[in-house]
Amino acid sequence: MPKIFTPRVVTRRAKRGFEHLNLDIWKLFRISRFEFRASNVKDISVLENKLGISFKNKDLLLQALTHRSYINENPKFGLEHNERLEFLGDAVLELVVTEYLYKNYPNPEGELTNWRAALVRAETLSTVADELNFNDFLLLSRGEAKDTGRARQYILANALEAIIGAIYLDRGYEAAQVFIQKNIICYLKEILEKGAYRDAKSLFQEEAQERVGVTPTYEVIKEWGPDHAKHFRVGVFLGSELVAEGEGISKQEAQLEAAKNGLEVKGWEG
Repeated sequence: MPKIFTPRVVTRRAKRGFEHLNLDIWKLFRISRFEFRASNVKDISVLENKLGISFKNKDLLLQALTHRSYINENPKFGLEHNERLEFLGDAVLELVVTEYLYKNYPNPEGELTNWRAALVRAETLSTVADELNFNDFLLLSRGEAKDTGRARQYILANALEAIIGAIYLDRGYEAAQVFIQKNIICYLKEILEKGAYRDAKSLFQEEAQERVGVTPTYEVIKEWGPDHAKHFRVGVFLGSELVAEGEGISKQEAQLEAAKNGLEVKGWEG
């Protein structure tokens, strides 16, 4: 009876057999696995060209484009959704922007905080993601793919943060820094010229600090909906006083709505 080899033994022997060709079986396996996943999206190299970055680990790029709703419909896809990368990218983005503002502008902390908030808010990030054609590459559920409204703006913004996280892991801090300066910080001049950093949240904070000497805080009062389509109700507080509430499809949107309502409640609108 011929000897039957286990798959692991066959793999090891096959790998040794290819050594004279200087090939890595495991590398070939990883490439083929990536190509299978990449078949779910358009040519990923097109996006790499737009980003100006060639990823060593292509799976990181694919993961950054993968929304939770897609995994719910395709549980055997083989990659996680992008929320952990988004978490990392958010921190990298804030650090890079903060460092840039600190080194280049001698303005007071309050002004720099408002400028940073304007650069990293969903409206700015979704604009950048749209210019980089993220819509052509996002992996979404069929339902999410049909929604091109407000929810898509946050999906795009979150995907951009996930891409930043992927760049940081794949290419390091300096590569992420260059990408952020080239694609996001470049909006600072326009933001300053238009005064676009003075949103309801920053205005409410300025008024509260000037009038009552208190910095507002925000607290999630309620959240509902599936993980990929959450809604939030947020309260804005001055000390222990609940001034107003706001709702939105992200915590940021709900905070802005709460601040807007807070300005009305306090009569601080003008």
